[in-house]
Amino acid sequence: MVADTDLATSESEEMYLIHIAIAGEEGVEGPVGLSRLAGMLSISPVSVNQMVKKLAGRGLVDYLPYKGVELTAPGREIADRVLRGRRLWALFLAEKLDLSPVRAEAIACDLEHITPPDLADRLGHLLGNPTRGPQGRPIPNSGHPAPDRTMALSELSVGQAGTVAHLAGSPATRSFLAGEGLAPGVDVNLLARGRDGHCLLQIGATEVHLAGRPAESVVVRVP
Repeated sequence: MVADTDLATSESEEMYLIHIAIAGEEGVEGPVGLSRLAGMLSISPVSVNQMVKKLAGRGLVDYLPYKGVELTAPGREIADRVLRGRRLWALFLAEKLDLSPVRAEAIACDLEHITPPDLADRLGHLLGNPTRGPQGRPIPNSGHPAPDRTMALSELSVGQAGTVAHLAGSPATRSFLAGEGLAPGVDVNLLARGRDGHCLLQIGATEVHLAGRPAESVVVRVP
């Protein structure tokens, strides 16, 4: 089906699209069940069924009866655009205005639907083109190839080295990480990882032990 993209999507339609995308981030493979989607949105299954059929009619999702719903390419493009705006604003509010990640996310939810792509690109440039929001969720890119490959420190393979690109997380987390010698431009090497997610890092001639959650807030650039 050809997507009906001539009409702008409403905020309600966008919320459905981004929650289907978020379900994928949370590990759902294949179609997202309508009952799960209803729970995520706190909406009745009847309302979800009606909206899904509307979105399918516009070519933004594929609806598979008794299985669930998947984003089409146009639907994914819209979801990525909205999530990019949300997570860039959340990171801006957390890093520049020292809001907690939870509060920053809540405020960003009101800004995501009114952020045009060019403004999101300017915001991304201001923040150093980050790849993750303050709560560790991925920030979709603008559709242009990323000049560097980045990942969370917790995702490095043992023996892999990288350069710190930026620090995410709360102000307290970033302050703790800076105290451990982690700052943009610093080279790190993952020496070992424990089953609980703890990391043993080499920073220069110093070895640093880092718990799993703080390690998720360190974004590194790798070759």
